[in-house]
Amino acid sequence: MTSSTMVPKFGAVVTAMGTPFTADGHIDEKGVGDLARWLVVNGSDALVVTGSTGESGTLVDSERRRVWELVRHAVECPVLAGATTNDTAHSLRLVKDAIEVGADGILAVTPYYNRPPQAGLVAHFSAIAEATELPVMLYDIPVRTGRRIELPTFVSLMEKHDNIVAIKDASGDIGRAGVLIDTLGGRADVYCGDDSLLLAFLSLGAVGIVSVASHWAGLGFRALIEAVQAGDLPKARRINRALLASYAFESSEQFPNPIPTKAMLEILGVCRRHTRLPMIDPPTELLDEARALYASLQADLAVEGIGVAHA
Repeated sequence: MTSSTMVPKFGAVVTAMGTPFTADGHIDEKGVGDLARWLVVNGSDALVVTGSTGESGTLVDSERRRVWELVRHAVECPVLAGATTNDTAHSLRLVKDAIEVGADGILAVTPYYNRPPQAGLVAHFSAIAEATELPVMLYDIPVRTGRRIELPTFVSLMEKHDNIVAIKDASGDIGRAGVLIDTLGGRADVYCGDDSLLLAFLSLGAVGIVSVASHWAGLGFRALIEAVQAGDLPKARRINRALLASYAFESSEQFPNPIPTKAMLEILGVCRRHTRLPMIDPPTELLDEARALYASLQADLAVEGIGVAHA
């Protein structure tokens, strides 16, 4: 296996972008562009579009394609299309759409619900990698998919496909993440997929974060990563402490992701709070919580000389 470059292909702060909707449930096309631009101004190096935070499960194929197209036209940063499902043939059709609209990469999630064996995962991801010259980021999130990508599977895929260049590790298993990073030896960039584990992942050699809370705290995440890279662990720990409330807010049993993100975007004036069922629009109590959290975050990060997003 060959070594990757020192600079991550997609940067350090990648936001798993929410999808704005209108009150009647349609794609909010203006909101999509506004949100994409907001994220880039406020710390995002790249955007993952129509992943789970983007409510991909409720989007038909034409809507996915339209959202990718809108984001591609709105910003200059890398745009990774959440273009895969638990159906390989369907995924290949979506990858074709992503190529046609000018996406810069593919986020390929582990097939969910049907829980294929590891040999099936190799065949599935191989088919996706072979269908495009675009760089591919694998997405390992067993809590949502019911199936973990095992280490030998990662290694096999890396050896077979040069365009599999990154992994979003949302397994929550820090010990395994360390083994994964050491095993890959730089062949692929490993991104932390859980905001609350970023500091630990960085200490193991992860290159950055694919984040939800970066919708409102992207500059804080950037500063945390830069502090670790500079060897200033005390500063990194202080910034991480300032972000703790955001980690707790972004998803809960009562209000799972992306409901809290929609609440925050509403109070910031970036786009409206609407979701699609089976998600629900954030209630007033969550809007109040978002407002209080954001005010506190502003104050805590200001102590470190870090700005946060402003409407």
